[in-house]
Amino acid sequence: MIKILHSADWHIDAPLRQFSQTQRQLLRDQMLRIPDRIAQICLREGCDLVLLCGDLFDGPYTKSGYESVFHALQNMRVPVFVAPGNHDYFGQNSPWFRENWPENVHIFRSQEITSVRIAQLDCRVYGAAFTGQNCPGLLEGFQASCDEKYAIMALHGDASNVHSPYCPVTAGQVQEAGLDYLALGHIHAVGGFDAGAGVCAWPGCPMGHGYDETGTKGVLITELEHRASARFLPIDSTRFYDAAVPAGENPLDAVLQVLPGGGSEDFYRIHLTGEASPDQLDFIHTGIPGYPNLTFLDETILSTDLWETAGEDTLEGMFFSILRDSAEGQEEQVQQDLRLAAKISHQILRGMEVELP
Repeated sequence: MIKILHSADWHIDAPLRQFSQTQRQLLRDQMLRIPDRIAQICLREGCDLVLLCGDLFDGPYTKSGYESVFHALQNMRVPVFVAPGNHDYFGQNSPWFRENWPENVHIFRSQEITSVRIAQLDCRVYGAAFTGQNCPGLLEGFQASCDEKYAIMALHGDASNVHSPYCPVTAGQVQEAGLDYLALGHIHAVGGFDAGAGVCAWPGCPMGHGYDETGTKGVLITELEHRASARFLPIDSTRFYDAAVPAGENPLDAVLQVLPGGGSEDFYRIHLTGEASPDQLDFIHTGIPGYPNLTFLDETILSTDLWETAGEDTLEGMFFSILRDSAEGQEEQVQQDLRLAAKISHQILRGMEVELP
């Protein structure tokens, strides 16, 4: 059996321009710790092999970024294979070209698929590099031909779009290639699929860089025996959360229910929805102690504003007049239903996301 640590998309030295200076520093510090955390996982799990599938650097890199990656790869103490991606493609300005790397690291340097035999593991590792920001589909027509027991490949590629400019990969290509395990990078969420006798997988990024990369991030630990079996392993890093919270009777309590107790430096973006009055939302402007990276989007509406356009000489005014007049004299449940209809109508007219009760 071979145990593989599979990771990608570290994006070391990403600019993070959308955040404040304090937040950028926090995220950068966390980012520089990612390589060592992954090295510790490699040692703790007793991995035989490490596959790093591109975009370890975001582009232009710093000395501290390079050093954090260098020392982590060195400390892994097992063969490490790097397949540069579209952000850290192999070229004259690439750290993979310009810098020295530990003896246990093999860097794929061209778009031509090449391979390395690892006798003690009875496997052959194939791979290729981006040499520019785009790359054609490298698996098309490829077939692994080796005497070793296992055929493995590391590649930065896009399995979500056959027309992608970033080395598109299909299940049919993986099956035709005869690979036992195809390790991909590029997609920032964990995923994969079976392809005949082989498996194709990607680990996502080990740390999110914005609210489009929410939740738990990590690496894959893949055991290759009769068939590859990939296990997702979370990494303790800064995380992003994006949640809609109905204001209810006490908006602050509603928010505190979705936050972890005791404070957190993780990044939370809360969409406050429903009805609320301004005096209930003071905490939006003052913040909540212990949560320095908490952001609010106020998507609430004032209950007293439900009928503000009723009576106007417009289609909207006529519509809300009908709803308001229909509520008069009705039972409380009917009035509540009509107020809800007015509230949803306001949200639709404002282009807001609607959540039905």
